[in-house]
Amino acid sequence: MNTDRSLFAIACRATALSFLMMGTTALLQAQNAPSIATTSKAPILLASESASETLASASTNAFSSSSSSDANATSDGLATALDSAQPPPRRYGRPNYDSHSNPDGSSRWTGMGGMGLAMPIGDTHVYETPSWGLQFGVGRNYNKEFGVIAQFDYDHFGLQGQTLANYSYLYDTYYYCSPANANAGNCTPVTGILDGNNHVWSFTLNPTFTLPTTGTWGAYAVVGGGFYHKVTNFTIPATGVYYDLYTCPYGCQYQANQNIDHYTSNSFGVNGGFGITYKFSQFARERLYMEVRYVLLLNSQRYGLTVADSTSAPYGTPAAPTSEYTGSNLYPQNSNRTTYIPIKFGIRF
Repeated sequence: MNTDRSLFAIACRATALSFLMMGTTALLQAQNAPSIATTSKAPILLASESASETLASASTNAFSSSSSSDANATSDGLATALDSAQPPPRRYGRPNYDSHSNPDGSSRWTGMGGMGLAMPIGDTHVYETPSWGLQFGVGRNYNKEFGVIAQFDYDHFGLQGQTLANYSYLYDTYYYCSPANANAGNCTPVTGILDGNNHVWSFTLNPTFTLPTTGTWGAYAVVGGGFYHKVTNFTIPATGVYYDLYTCPYGCQYQANQNIDHYTSNSFGVNGGFGITYKFSQFARERLYMEVRYVLLLNSQRYGLTVADSTSAPYGTPAAPTSEYTGSNLYPQNSNRTTYIPIKFGIRF
């Protein structure tokens, strides 16, 4: 009997221990379930998928409720969700170039310098000969096709042999050394030794139109106008003396041309022409150029004495045609309208 009671007590204790262990296991599983859920990674949804799910849920809510306030709230939520799902708009604007470039990528500033030949044409060629010239300029490019250059030009010319012969006669007869003064030993006749030259310098503004081309060769057209100053000098050989502390402490003689007369004329002038350019690579900024222009000086004619006038006395003025000419303008051609063609070679950048 005692043995049965002992077995019954052991069975009761084993049963109680089993129930205790099962309860403890269930409690531990219940506590671990939320932590596992929180540590698991949520799936990554695209903006379009998120918007679709939001739209679906909003539609379900809209059909599941008959209240107008719920419908308005759902539509507002849908609009907010759609706005948040859209990427921000991308803004486009003008390229950000530095202060030395235009919006189209061309250089904002330009310059040029060259030299070459100056050829008188028309009536100017009757009394002047070809010679040389220089040009320099700086300006502003507004785009790849158009710019304006402020330019300085110097064009030099010689005088024709017939011109020098004619004015040697006038100087020796009327102005520089008359026969009476020559006979008295007061002067030396200039016939045979008279020389001379002419030059024109100018300041002009020149709009330049560059033709759209590709590669290393280019072309442009140019027009312009501005102030032109024309000078003619007549010279004779002269002997000068210079002093140098080491080589000529007591003075040394040298030969040079001495101006005996000169004439000036100021006027407005225009020019126009075209040029071609060549650059060593497609992306180089510097370009070699050759250009040809036509230049017209709008001078105002001045009255003066010419060889043709001096052969038939009396040589008067338009205001007093019967009087003798007493002025000093022996070269009125300096104030004639002047035309010439400068051909220049140089570099542009």
